[in-house]
Amino acid sequence: MSAPGISQTAHFKPAGPLRGIVAPPPDKSISHRAALIAAMHDEPVRVLNYLDAADTNSTIAALRDLGNLIEVRPDGLLVRGAGLRGPQTVDEPIDVGNAGTLMRLLPGWLAAQPEGAWTLDGDDSIRRRPVDRIAEPLTEMGARLEARDRRFPPFTVHGARLHGIEYVQPQASAQVKSCLLLAGLLADGDTTVVEPARSRDHTERMLARAGVRVSRSNGAVTVRNVDELGLDAIEVPGDLSSASFLIAAGLIVHGSRLVLERVGVNCTRTGFLHIARRMGGVVLGELEEPPPPGEIPTTEPVAELDVSACPLVGTTVEPEEVPLTIDELPLVALLGCFAEGETLVRGAGELRIKESDRLQAVVEGLRGLGADIEATEDGFAVRGTGGLDGGVLDSRGDHRLAMLGAVAGLASRDGVRVVGIDVAAVSYPQFREHLGTLA
Repeated sequence: MSAPGISQTAHFKPAGPLRGIVAPPPDKSISHRAALIAAMHDEPVRVLNYLDAADTNSTIAALRDLGNLIEVRPDGLLVRGAGLRGPQTVDEPIDVGNAGTLMRLLPGWLAAQPEGAWTLDGDDSIRRRPVDRIAEPLTEMGARLEARDRRFPPFTVHGARLHGIEYVQPQASAQVKSCLLLAGLLADGDTTVVEPARSRDHTERMLARAGVRVSRSNGAVTVRNVDELGLDAIEVPGDLSSASFLIAAGLIVHGSRLVLERVGVNCTRTGFLHIARRMGGVVLGELEEPPPPGEIPTTEPVAELDVSACPLVGTTVEPEEVPLTIDELPLVALLGCFAEGETLVRGAGELRIKESDRLQAVVEGLRGLGADIEATEDGFAVRGTGGLDGGVLDSRGDHRLAMLGAVAGLASRDGVRVVGIDVAAVSYPQFREHLGTLA
C-alpha cells in the first residue's frame, strides 16, 4: 500500500513583517466530496479548481479503479462517472493513501451496491485510524464491514440493499455524517443523522444542489433516495483550513498585513476566525451567517480576508465550538502562546485520531519551543508568555503540524527547525511557496 512521502527537515527563522496578497489552495474537504459526488452522476461533471495534492489524488485514483473516467485539466477535472449504481468491483484493495476523508466517505457509496465487495487499505497512518464509527451505522442499514481487529484498515465493504435508519451520532463528525448521507441516496426510505453539534455541511449543500431532497431540523439531517443526480459543474473555493495558518502568521508576526483572496467562508468552517476575533485578532471580511433553521444553502460562499498583527488575549473554546474548528485547534494553541492570560480548549478528543495524535503532538511540540502548555483529557490549557523561544518540532509526518511549526518559527525569537516533514502532504508545498512570497 501507499508509502509516505519523503521526510525532510526545514528551518524557519524569525521573520520581519509578512505583507502581500495571496490565494490559498483549493479546499481539500470539498475537493474530495466533489470528485466522489461527480462520479455518482450518469452525465459528465466538471470539477473546477480541484486540489492537486497527495490525498485528493488518492481520491482520483480510487474512483478510476471503480470504473470512473477522470480527465485532469488545467482548470480542474472532467469526471465521466459510473452513476449511482455503477461502481465496478476490483480484485485488488483500493488504496486510499493517507486520505481519511476518502476512507470514511467512499464506503457509503459502496455499501449500497448489492452483491459487491471492496477492500480499502492505505498507508501506516491510515491503518491506525478507526473505522468502527462508519461500520456500526452501515451495518445497521444492512451492509457488512469486516475490519482488522474489528475496527482498523484494511477493511472490506460488502454491499447490500440498504434501508434507511435514524442514527444518533455519539460525537459530531462530518465524515461519518457524509458517509451515511451518501449511503442514504440508495437506501429504502429516509436516512437521518442526528448530530450532537453541527459539523461542516459541504455534503448536504452539494447534494441539495444536485436535486436531492435534503432537510435539516433540530440537529437532524435527512436524505431521501434518488434515481439520479443533476449537477454539471462544481467549483471548489479556497481552503480556509490552509488559509488559517497564514492568518495566524499575520496575527502574531509583528507588523504583518495580509490579504487572502477567494477564501471559502462556509459558516460551518469559520470557527477559527470567530475565535481569533474573540482573542482580539484583526481579521476583516464578511463571513457567512448561519442559515435560518431548516434551510440548507446550495452554494459555498467566498470572501476576501484582511489580516493585521495585533495584541491578543486568551479565551475558552467550548465543546460545541470544536466541530467547526477541529483542524485549526493547533493554531488556537499557538495564538494562546502569544496572548495575555490563559487559553483553554475543551471537548477536542477527536484530535487524538487524526494523522497523528495531534493533541499530544501539539502540546509536546509547543512545549519544546518554550510554551507553557499542558494537555487535559479532552483538550489543552495554554498560559501566554508573550511568545516562543524556538527549538525543534517533530511534525510526525502530519502536514498541519509541519505548518504549525513553520508559523511558530516565523514568530519566535530564535527560529524553529521542523523535522519529519512529509513533503508530499496535502497543503505543505503550497504553504511554503506562499511564505516565500510574503516574507
